Amino acid sequence: MDFKKFDTPEYEHKRRKLVEILKDEGIKSQKVLNAILKVPRHMFVPQEYLSLSYENEALPIGYGQTISQPYIVALMTEALNLQGNEKVLEIGTGSGYQTAILAELALEIYTVERIKELLEEAKKRLRVLGYNNVYFKLGDGTLGWEEFAPYDRIIVTAASYDIPEPLKEQLKDGGIMVIPIGGRDFQYLYRITKKGDNFYRENLGGVRFVPLKGEYGWKD
Repeated sequence: MDFKKFDTPEYEHKRRKLVEILKDEGIKSQKVLNAILKVPRHMFVPQEYLSLSYENEALPIGYGQTISQPYIVALMTEALNLQGNEKVLEIGTGSGYQTAILAELALEIYTVERIKELLEEAKKRLRVLGYNNVYFKLGDGTLGWEEFAPYDRIIVTAASYDIPEPLKEQLKDGGIMVIPIGGRDFQYLYRITKKGDNFYRENLGGVRFVPLKGEYGWKD
C-alpha cells in the first residue's frame, strides 16, 4: 500500500523515532518493525489525540476502548511469528490499527468486533488505506468466527479470565494464539501453541487490557 497521500514528513520522522524506541524495548522482528514504520497510526486515533499518535502509549478511542500501546502491538504481532501465508483471526478490531499491522504481514485477516460504531469506523479506515485482505464481522468475539475456521493464528486484543473454548477449537493444530489472561485489572500475555489436544503456554509478561466481554468472557 502507498500511504503518501495520508502522510507527512513529520509523521514519518515520528514513526522512525518510535521504531527506535521499540527496538530498545526488545522488539527484534524486522518485519514487524517495518510494518510499524509503514502504517500511519495517526489515521487510527481520534482527532483530539492526534499529537500523541506516535507516543508509545495506549490512547482512548471511545466506547470504553483503547488503541493499544505500540510496544504491545509489536510484541503481540512478533509473538505470532507470521510468515506471510497465514489466515489470522483477530478478536477485537477496535480502531483497526492492529488489524492493519496484521494485514501487512499475513495473507488474510478475519476480525470480529462487538461495538458496531468501532467496526464501521475501522472498516472505513482500512478500506481507504487500501487493505483488501481484511474481512469484518460484528459479533461476540468469544465465539470466534467458525465459518472460516481453522485459523493458523489467533490474536485476542482484550483480557480474558481463560482461553474461550470456541477459540481453542478454531485454532489449527500447530497454530499460535496470543491472548492476555488474568483478572479485570491485570493480566499476563500468553503465547499459546496448540499441539493435538494440548495447549502450551508461554508467559510474555504483565499487561493491562480492557475486558473481553461475551458468552465465554466477562459479563457486564
